[in-house]
Amino acid sequence: MGTRRAIQRLEAADDSPHEDHFVVIHDVTWKDYERLLAIRGERAVPRLTYLEGVLEIMSPARSHELIKSVIGCLVETWCLEHDVVFSPYGSWTLKKRKEERGAEADECYVFGDALEPERPDLAIEVLWTSGRIDKLEVYRKLGVREVWYWRKGRITPYVLRGERYRAATKSKFLPHLDLEELASFIDHAPPVSAAIRAYRDRLRKRAR
Repeated sequence: MGTRRAIQRLEAADDSPHEDHFVVIHDVTWKDYERLLAIRGERAVPRLTYLEGVLEIMSPARSHELIKSVIGCLVETWCLEHDVVFSPYGSWTLKKRKEERGAEADECYVFGDALEPERPDLAIEVLWTSGRIDKLEVYRKLGVREVWYWRKGRITPYVLRGERYRAATKSKFLPHLDLEELASFIDHAPPVSAAIRAYRDRLRKRAR
């Protein structure tokens, strides 16, 4: 499938609440939130997001999990091809009681060789279903300096500047990464390994 056709198909997709399954509960205390985290344990799902008494419980659809994994694989491929030092932290639970915020990214990364980072440098979110908590509002108080939103075939980076996120045209941490090009490989025909190889080959051809 061509890049343009793939993006057009995704732009036309219905992202009303039917892909992912989630519930939003109000008047939830911080203690309740931490109790639910303890009950869930180390499992990656359901993902829990907490914002000032509002709790979102989300069970991602298979398509959601596939997209976030492919994005992660492509990011890691780009970093390896460009000798960027990174560590993946998956759905790392971030929380601050004082700020009444807690979140888990679809994927997140720390760049450089920090041994015990306090937070990821980059969080990646797949927006496959509308009507959810605004995770940028959660992440800004957690100090995550960059967030990527994938929605309908496009990746938009948001960079934390002061107290607010600003939409950007390129990544702060990976400024030479072409996000439009990377996104064009996400909807590649399966298997996923073929998309990764094709993307790697594109990068290597350009580097010659």
